[in-house]
Amino acid sequence: MTTYRCPADGTRSPVTSAAWCCPVCGGPWDLDFEAEPVPLRSLAARVNSLWRYEEALPLSAPATTLGEGRTPLVPLTPHVSAKLDFLMPTLSFKDRGAVMLAELALRLGPERVIADSSGNAGTAVAAYCARAGLPCTVYVPEATSPKKTEQIRAHGARLERVAGDREATAQAARAAAGEPGTFYASHVHNPYFLHGTKTYVYELWEDLGGRLPEAVVVPVGNGTLLLGAALAIDELLGHGLIAERPALIAVQAAAVSPLATAFHAGDDDLGPTAATATASAPTLAEGIAIPNPPRARQILSAVRDSGGTFLTVTEDQLRAAQRDLAARGLFVESTGVACWAAVNDWTDRSLVVPLCGAGMKTGLAAG
Repeated sequence: MTTYRCPADGTRSPVTSAAWCCPVCGGPWDLDFEAEPVPLRSLAARVNSLWRYEEALPLSAPATTLGEGRTPLVPLTPHVSAKLDFLMPTLSFKDRGAVMLAELALRLGPERVIADSSGNAGTAVAAYCARAGLPCTVYVPEATSPKKTEQIRAHGARLERVAGDREATAQAARAAAGEPGTFYASHVHNPYFLHGTKTYVYELWEDLGGRLPEAVVVPVGNGTLLLGAALAIDELLGHGLIAERPALIAVQAAAVSPLATAFHAGDDDLGPTAATATASAPTLAEGIAIPNPPRARQILSAVRDSGGTFLTVTEDQLRAAQRDLAARGLFVESTGVACWAAVNDWTDRSLVVPLCGAGMKTGLAAG
């Protein structure tokens, strides 16, 4: 195992410690880990899961795997393809990171695992903790979809409903994270999650024969998929396995879009304007309704460095996109359709959008 490193002030901590955030500034960790080049020609003979990219992963020989990864890539238009990450074991892309957290927890041997989530991350952590035989408690906002909370309970996790929004839920979980014997499986603060989500881009690279599309479009709340994608792109570029950096196009719901507001204002981090403009308005895209993402500075930097941008979508666009995808045979939850809502009519470059969660998790949006 390697060490945690704070990207803000350089503080380091061993992975075996209970420090879930930087003790100096309270910010999320990065991981001191150097990926090795992944040999494209050798992949066909390997296990058919995300663990096939073993050179790029900080853990190996997993005991918790459910066969996650290797989801289909299908064309939707001549320019836009979709990666069907709602076909993961728990029906969302969060399995990519959750399996890494559960695997790490299993090796550290805590008395309990806790997580906080708007639904999908908590479901994934609950499932992989069940696989690992680890006691798990998941904190969720009180308005979380009943279908997601039912799935969390089905995996044997204890469910803690928190009055208030996603931020209140995170605060409640963090208050419990310091209890002795606790592993905080934070998909925001723990960088092992990002090293799981980066396999999304490694799969695109393999699916497209050693290249990437001109733009990778991702929904952004806490930014775990976007930052994982940026990490993979940096690794592939650094190893000479791709020639160009694709643009990262980040999508938020117009109702809760602090990052988009900050980006278009030219800010390097969230300021008062972004925070007050979209404090906690209701949106169908509950999975990305994050008013104050802890990795905001990293997210904004990654999008700018890639030559990308932020887009926002309205509630009507989300409803229309969900129905449009369903008419094409793909029933996706309302958060998971945000990227398709944003770029479905683009024709100026090749794009890939993730369909992140299954429609049965939330049902068809009313209206």
